[in-house]
Amino acid sequence: MDTIVNRPTLDEMDLNLGKRTRLHRMLHEHGPGGSTMLVLPVDQGLEHGPRDFFENPDSLDPTYELDLATKAGYSAIALQVGLASKYMRPYAGTVPLLLKINGKSEIPGNDSPRSPLTSRVEDAVRMGADAIGYTLYVGSGAQEADFETFSQVRLEAERVGMPVVVWSYPRGADIGAKGGAGSIYAIDYAARIAAELGADVVKVNYPDANDDGTIGPVADAPAPYNKMTWTMEEALAKILESAGNTMVIMSGGSRVSDELLLERVDASLKAGATGFIFGRNIWQRPHADAVIVVGQIKDRMRNYGKELGA
Repeated sequence: MDTIVNRPTLDEMDLNLGKRTRLHRMLHEHGPGGSTMLVLPVDQGLEHGPRDFFENPDSLDPTYELDLATKAGYSAIALQVGLASKYMRPYAGTVPLLLKINGKSEIPGNDSPRSPLTSRVEDAVRMGADAIGYTLYVGSGAQEADFETFSQVRLEAERVGMPVVVWSYPRGADIGAKGGAGSIYAIDYAARIAAELGADVVKVNYPDANDDGTIGPVADAPAPYNKMTWTMEEALAKILESAGNTMVIMSGGSRVSDELLLERVDASLKAGATGFIFGRNIWQRPHADAVIVVGQIKDRMRNYGKELGA
């Protein structure tokens, strides 16, 4: 099947040499290749606490995920600074590091969330990372300060040639009043904001679907989102179009059935997504089972991948 939206290429993104080199490693030299990206995130221990690891107790040890990322052939693994500094050394060079430089716990209320910095761009350089990750809470009451902090992070990353992956998440009471964090309105807006603020790659969630699989209309959202209906593929294509020449990787969120997971993979690739950042859907299962489902995802990605020059 032809893609609805063309996947952005490194040439189209007009990147400096450092960013281009690091992104090339993740898009072509690790993972599925073919200008696609598959990231294993392990930041849930900070964001959600240890509760996410009960389903697969082995996954509480970060070496489980690092071993999985290496053996299953990931484009990168996303870690906070503490886990990266304590566990990454034996795996250095075998799987790229995406250093997550901000984060928060789930304990405070979610009316005006903000993720404070937990490390710096210079930590990523020192650790040999190929990218940094930054969570941006779109629509939060703390959005202004978040934008200002991100602008400084973006500038530091530009100076050292470090790609920036933005976790662009609609959050807060005001988002709730306009259709909710999972609405097509909120996610489409979040993708555009990440592009406007200078993300190189943006991570977004899947929009909430109706019982029949359609997306929208969102009654409380501004026009025309309050009247329009899309298929999942059309909704994803709309989100990717809003992101422009910013690469988009889709977030898996909470664990879903394998059938739904692979349906989402197919829809995302058809829409032109660069790849995926699936965590709990992968490491909340035994190692052998995880390797199998990663292989299925990578096979699909290779079918859609484009072999691009350096």
